[in-house]
Amino acid sequence: MLLRGGAFSGCSAAVGDSNVNRRFPGVIRPPTAVCRPRRVQCVKSVAAGEPIRKPEELSHHASLANRLRLGGFTEDGLAYKGIFIVRSYEVGINKTITIQTITNLLQEVGVNHYQRAGYSTDGFGTTPIMRKLSLIWVVKRMHIEIYKYPGWSDVFEIESWFHIEAIGSRRDFIIRDYVSGEVIGRATSKWIAMNYETRRLQKIPDELRNEVKVYAPKTFRLAFPEENNASLNKIAKLDDPAGYSELGIVPRRSDLDMNQHVNHVSYIGWILESMPQKIINSHELQAITLDFRRECQHDDEVDSLTGSELVVNGNSKSIAKEEDDYPQFLHLLRLSKDANEICRARTVWTGVKNLQKDDMCYN
Repeated sequence: MLLRGGAFSGCSAAVGDSNVNRRFPGVIRPPTAVCRPRRVQCVKSVAAGEPIRKPEELSHHASLANRLRLGGFTEDGLAYKGIFIVRSYEVGINKTITIQTITNLLQEVGVNHYQRAGYSTDGFGTTPIMRKLSLIWVVKRMHIEIYKYPGWSDVFEIESWFHIEAIGSRRDFIIRDYVSGEVIGRATSKWIAMNYETRRLQKIPDELRNEVKVYAPKTFRLAFPEENNASLNKIAKLDDPAGYSELGIVPRRSDLDMNQHVNHVSYIGWILESMPQKIINSHELQAITLDFRRECQHDDEVDSLTGSELVVNGNSKSIAKEEDDYPQFLHLLRLSKDANEICRARTVWTGVKNLQKDDMCYN
């Protein structure tokens, strides 16, 4: 999704070295270089040539939200950074932020980017051209890797930028510890346009492409520039019957977003509901890939299926047996009534060292 602002110095995406400190070792290596936050500066808007001011300098025409929000354009005006504090209701049983909260904040940074650029004034990350053509953004694919989960009251920042592609847009993210600048996560996503009234997918028109490209980097920049990185891996369909399942999930009203369908973040919760409990107790989610196939509505009923995945010579195969040190799982969300696919997913987990039952919080 094309994804709001103040002003922060820009940092280029970093990749490579395995010596970056992490709380847990894992099969996915984070990037090397880190960029430490610098002081807020006044920069020029790429589109309008106007200075994007510090919150206290914003004039009366700026919204209250923009004055209070901790976030803004990077120094070159081609990316957006948001700063977040982990709240008590955003952490799970191991006292760290949940993957659902992280995914919600990725979406928040995206729509804030558009809002700050002056596009999304009365829509959910949509531009004037999109509203004129009754278009909305829907996510097609998302890949998230977390190398270190922030805990309660920790502060972190998310930097995001987008590129317009032939049939949609790509939005990437770098997640950093705000104090140290350490890269603690990365994500990438593919978004496509859908007509809000007909619910049909639509190719991006040239007038929309021209409207937003001024805020996109001129050279292609990726959160995962490594060759053969995990974000590119195809997700095989899970064999049925699956090893684990949660059947008959009914969407709640709170699962719906303003596009009148179940928000993709709810899918993650449904996927985790069918995970084996012993993995939830002893491991931490290190990576998740989601491949979205169709919309889910409030009156649908959903089955969540999970099976262990064995990778042999680069080929994926779902199996019924159990887990190694870095267990990998295939997932399938489908409609209960006709087995039509809603979402395929893959999760990769790493053992949580020194996490004892006494360290967990149960309310």
